[in-house]
Amino acid sequence: MNAYIFPGQGAQFTGMGLDLYENSSLAQELFERANEILGFSITDTMFEGSADDLKQTKVTQPAIFLHSVILAKTLGDSFKPDMVAGHSLGEFSALVANGTLNFEDGLRLVSQRAMAMQKACELKPSTMAAVLGLDDDIVEKVCATTDGIVVAANYNCPGQLVISGEVDAINKACETLKEEGARRALVLPVGGAFHSPLMEPAREELAAAIENTTFNKPICPIYQNVSTTAVTDENTIKANLISQLTAPVKWTQSVQHMIADGATLFTEVGPGNVLQGLVKKINRDAQTASATLETNA
Repeated sequence: MNAYIFPGQGAQFTGMGLDLYENSSLAQELFERANEILGFSITDTMFEGSADDLKQTKVTQPAIFLHSVILAKTLGDSFKPDMVAGHSLGEFSALVANGTLNFEDGLRLVSQRAMAMQKACELKPSTMAAVLGLDDDIVEKVCATTDGIVVAANYNCPGQLVISGEVDAINKACETLKEEGARRALVLPVGGAFHSPLMEPAREELAAAIENTTFNKPICPIYQNVSTTAVTDENTIKANLISQLTAPVKWTQSVQHMIADGATLFTEVGPGNVLQGLVKKINRDAQTASATLETNA
């Protein structure tokens, strides 16, 4: 069975999407429509901007979404998903790919999500840290016993968990985790505590936008970050998507459930190959691939 997976924030690179634009009339049309919807030329930044330009919140999330979704659309008849999943932001790309959201609504929600998260980040100094080489339960215990807000945020693969929270609490937790035997406990260069209770203002703002958006019956199940199991009910998809901003990304568990349900090939659609690496670490026997542009689209 074919599983298509969609990356999240951090996968951006300079020049992203230019090959799609230059080789596909459908991609050109969708990129131009995106510029109109967003009210600025995101293509200029994607194709010609610097790494710093691409780090702007209003650009990063829509850019990764556009690269992923437009690539999926150029695959034409060869795009036959039996199941989909996305890592954090990538869940929105996955929901357009499986027909739950249309392109325009997906882009609007991603843009609103980026702005809401930026506002939430500015309310309190917060950050995230990658923890390598410890069992999940040890990391969870340290988070629970550290003063301040710090939680497990991304279950990326066995031995790789990202924590999220207030700056002081993250720094304290990192020291404790090193004492507990972590190979690395490294504060990440991010602007805030994604997938933590500190994103509650953003969750409330995005919830209103999601509730006012039409969700369609998907063509195949999505394995969402919050629930990790196959979902096809539109209302459940909405509820999970709203919860996602303050809840952990359970990527390890999602991939394990996809394999248990018959996934034999994981194809990453979008910039980079980070998710393929994580899938291999979750199950070394899993087959992985990158989606490639169909130039006749």
